[in-house]
Amino acid sequence: MSASTLLPEMTAAKRRVAMHSMLAAAAMTALKLAAGLLSGSLGVLSDGAHSGLDLIGSALTFFSVRVSDKPADEDHTYGHAKFENLSAFVEAGLMAISCAWIIWEAMQRIFHHDGVVHFSIWPVLVLVTSIVVDYWRSRQLRAVALQYNSTALAADAFHFASDIWSTLAVLAGLILSWIGSLAGIGWLSYADPVAAILVSLMILRLTWKLTRETSAVLLDAAPAETRQKILRAVKAVDGVLAIEQARVRRAGSSTFADLTLALPRSFTFEHTGELVRAATEAVQRVVPEVDVVIHTVPRESSTESIFDRIRAVAARNNVAVHEVSVQSIRGKLRVEQHVELNESLTLAAAHTFVTAMEKEILRDVPELDDVITHIESEPATIERPQPISKQGEQESEAVIVERSLRTVAANFPEIIDVHEILVGRSAEHIQISCHCTLPDALTMRRVHEIITNLEDRLKLQCPEVSKVLIHPEPETDNHR
Repeated sequence: MSASTLLPEMTAAKRRVAMHSMLAAAAMTALKLAAGLLSGSLGVLSDGAHSGLDLIGSALTFFSVRVSDKPADEDHTYGHAKFENLSAFVEAGLMAISCAWIIWEAMQRIFHHDGVVHFSIWPVLVLVTSIVVDYWRSRQLRAVALQYNSTALAADAFHFASDIWSTLAVLAGLILSWIGSLAGIGWLSYADPVAAILVSLMILRLTWKLTRETSAVLLDAAPAETRQKILRAVKAVDGVLAIEQARVRRAGSSTFADLTLALPRSFTFEHTGELVRAATEAVQRVVPEVDVVIHTVPRESSTESIFDRIRAVAARNNVAVHEVSVQSIRGKLRVEQHVELNESLTLAAAHTFVTAMEKEILRDVPELDDVITHIESEPATIERPQPISKQGEQESEAVIVERSLRTVAANFPEIIDVHEILVGRSAEHIQISCHCTLPDALTMRRVHEIITNLEDRLKLQCPEVSKVLIHPEPETDNHR
């Protein structure tokens, strides 16, 4: 099921169960208060007051799930999911207040003998009904909370589950008080307030646990185990040198992960993008539907060669280098390279730029002793060469150039054939391009030597040719 389909369904389910809980809390509060006033039982009255706080908590939960499912906006860029955590925190506070009030009233009855419990079947029926209702709504709330990872509904479910035990204790205290009154056993009159105290202490203990959990989320604490699993999953992605920063935070049912990954600086934008996608999928395998943001920083890897480091400096300066060669002369390393710069630059500006880049290379590659750079112009204009027709007056010029190319190519035993020959003219210069078929097993070094020699010999034979572009292709790819 897609996220766009799941979101409305989740919102409707959470609102529906929160509404049912609020209506049930309102009904039970009214019944318990009436029964408590009728019987004079502190336990029943305290349970009614507890239900009143349940009503407030349910209303707060209903409000929070309505707000938490709103999409992110300019004021809440991470969404509104933390309203659920805030609701759970407030509800825990209400539970603590109700327990403190019940304990206070119980102590008053124990030490000052305040209050008389009147026998009536109605409080018993109300308490039994309350147990059934609390059991039903706690199960309903818990099921939806687990399905959609809702903190507010989970707190509400826990609250109502604890109500079952408090109501059972109140019911037991009420029955024991009546037995003591009917049998003339005086100490059983304390059963009602003692039961209220025991239940309140139990609820306070559970409330403290809930408060710690919700406070951790509000303070952006994340489970250490989850973070460690994310780190292990991302480190296993091929190409990640290190994880320099990893932050995980929760907001309601949402989880956010923010990572900074160190990647080899020789990676292209495309390769980096693929690696980021793989790292994102690794995180989502640990925490499904997590919102992942990954930052990347270029770092030097232990496997970088001298050539890689030279190209890294060029990439940092946003220029292209080619024909890079490293020579060892009397034990000292020297680099020769070709750099392409915008053709509109002046010689002074180009020289200043290249000098600064050479110093940067010597700083990043300290084993080098010298760097020599050949500056080339990078065309900034679009050439529009005109093909030379093989018909009419210019027929001899195009035919001569093509014939010369085939004659020169025949002198290289590795060249199988040349084809798709195009001869054109740009201003006063002649340009030629072609495809050259070579054996599959030739190394690129040998291919480069053959092509370079072919270009040089053609220009010697046809000085009017200013530019030659030869595309090498393997014999198995030649479909002519």
